[in-house]
Amino acid sequence: MDTLIDGFKRFRSRFFEEHRRLFEALASRGQTPKVLLIGCCDSRVDPAIIFDAQPGEMFVLRNVANLVPPYAPDAGHHGTSAAVEFAIRGLDVEHVVVLGHARCGGVRALIEGNGETDNTDFIQGWMHIARSARDRALALTLSAGQPIDAARRMCEQETVAISLANLMTFPWVRERVEQGRLMLHGWFFDLESGELFRLDPITNTFQSV
Repeated sequence: MDTLIDGFKRFRSRFFEEHRRLFEALASRGQTPKVLLIGCCDSRVDPAIIFDAQPGEMFVLRNVANLVPPYAPDAGHHGTSAAVEFAIRGLDVEHVVVLGHARCGGVRALIEGNGETDNTDFIQGWMHIARSARDRALALTLSAGQPIDAARRMCEQETVAISLANLMTFPWVRERVEQGRLMLHGWFFDLESGELFRLDPITNTFQSV
């Protein structure tokens, strides 16, 4: 914990002081981000660092495997859906980016089926959202004689497509998209090479940016 405290002290004496007016404005005027970024909670993939973003630029939602569940308002606890609703209906963001990444642990467990999530209280059920991505990736890669790594990579990218599709099940997301008030984007970050890829809605393939 001393490492975190030391880090805060560096932040307080350097970054905060250099951007004091920005923090004062954010404190007094509130936040007005234009982008909701939905990413994985993997500690190696920090959206603010990847996109060199300043405080207040992005409303960031992070969870296991950057998944968005389908629209399902009920009495359950829906942290992801609540954050999506606040960003879109409360903050009126203009863009939603779903950011997948290479070497995702949740996807690895889903693809390899090694029992890592079998006895978990929440993870197994959560990753069930991506079951169609797993099935598609395994069917396409294994039938072509490709290694399991290829299935993992495809599944990591398919989770992005699933989240984008599930976002469109939210009526107020669909309404804004159809009105041209909101744009949805699928991106993929390669942790090893440092490359960023963007989902082309026409070809349905990821292209390097």
